[in-house]
Amino acid sequence: MKNIPNFGLFLTLLIFGIFLYILDLSGALKYPKITLSFVTAPIQFGFYKSFQNLGQQFYFIKNAKDLSGQNENLKAQLGQALSENATLQRKLSEANDQISQSNYLDPKNYNLLPARPIGLDRNLHIDKGSEDGVQTGQVVVFENNFIGKVAHVSPKGASITLITDPYTKLSAFSQNLEGKAKGIILGQFGAELIFDKILQEEKIKEGNLVFSDGLEEFIPRGLILGKVSTVLGKSSEVFKQAKVKPTFDVRDLEVVFVILD
Repeated sequence: MKNIPNFGLFLTLLIFGIFLYILDLSGALKYPKITLSFVTAPIQFGFYKSFQNLGQQFYFIKNAKDLSGQNENLKAQLGQALSENATLQRKLSEANDQISQSNYLDPKNYNLLPARPIGLDRNLHIDKGSEDGVQTGQVVVFENNFIGKVAHVSPKGASITLITDPYTKLSAFSQNLEGKAKGIILGQFGAELIFDKILQEEKIKEGNLVFSDGLEEFIPRGLILGKVSTVLGKSSEVFKQAKVKPTFDVRDLEVVFVILD
């Protein structure tokens, strides 16, 4: 007994436990237990609600985290879908442009290289270069419209001097039911061109198309250079001029074509 510490306390608690057990079996503790339950039940209920609320908060946090992850996945999928849709639309547009181009410059007569515009400052920059057969001086078109001439070439790209560049100078003509006018197209800073050196007696009016005359190297005859917006000059002068606007904005083009030969 000496090896068991507090043996007396242990024996007392054991006897007391047996006594309570006998009382409980006899039903003597029924009313004390009911009375005690009135005290402990609110406390127990409070603990239950607290753990229940805590569980709901953890559940909400977990669901919010899961929903946040799902939302990010949906955003990523939506972004990918929009990107793929934009790529498909661009490819479809380029394919349509290539089909349309064959209606203007016959592929049997011209070797046309499609190129994508990748930048625009004073020059137009394209994604095809010497590795693709592009050379300085070659003409760039869209449908039957003159865009410009290749000015600089790198292995994988080239820059195009546009028709609106001040260095541009092309022989040109315009024709209507009243007759024909010949002269020179001069590039200008801005959106307009000048159709210069038109003889006073030659017929030209607003709305007439102006075409390349084909006197320069590599430039086919009959490419559209623009449309007359205003006729200038006095009848007493030998020559007159006309303001000419390009028929489209080069910034809207998704593909252009280099005439290789």
